Amino acid sequence: MAYDFHTHTFLSDGALLPIELIRRAIVNGYEALAITDHASASNLERVIEETSRDCQLARDMWGFLAIPGVELTNCPASSIADLAARAKRAGAAIVVVHGETLVEPVEPGTNNAAVESSDVDILAHPGLIALEDAQAAAKRGLFLEITSKRGHCLSNGHVARIARETGAPLLVNTDAHEPRDLLTDEFARMVALGAGLSEDEAETALRRNPQLLLARVAPDAAR
Repeated sequence: MAYDFHTHTFLSDGALLPIELIRRAIVNGYEALAITDHASASNLERVIEETSRDCQLARDMWGFLAIPGVELTNCPASSIADLAARAKRAGAAIVVVHGETLVEPVEPGTNNAAVESSDVDILAHPGLIALEDAQAAAKRGLFLEITSKRGHCLSNGHVARIARETGAPLLVNTDAHEPRDLLTDEFARMVALGAGLSEDEAETALRRNPQLLLARVAPDAAR
């Protein structure tokens, strides 16, 4: 049983249609999948509308919990609050912000803008996130990401440590762009343990916290 709240299709820069990615996730034993293609002011509503159609199709035909969302990517930090609110109004159940990863030139201040926005649910690959920003995430219940994505995963140990210090909740996500990026339950656990989480902390990141997020964004499906 795996959960993944950060994935991409060819509506941005992934390899598959949303419904194809959903099908691959089902075969991998996923319990729920969020599709969060890269978005900004230029494409936000279109991506949410198109993703939502296949998510609804998967729910109706397969009974699978597919969740429409977006990842606000390399947006000006000062625009994040407005864009996140706009995404929620357009029907995004989950808003991810592309955090200050070590391997891309994300604008400084993006992590802070994300944790201060009430419409952001997940701060993805937040790099060397500051203690104060992790404390704000903990206060808000905003999830920090432990990622299996190459490059972005370089700061997983720091994210795990600072989450332990502050109580910020963690999720394990893939940032999948291709079918081979999807998790299995076993590999997701290895990613969590490899980041330095204890067995109990891994269980929280892999099971309890996904249910907390689902209770917020899809309460009819959480259990």
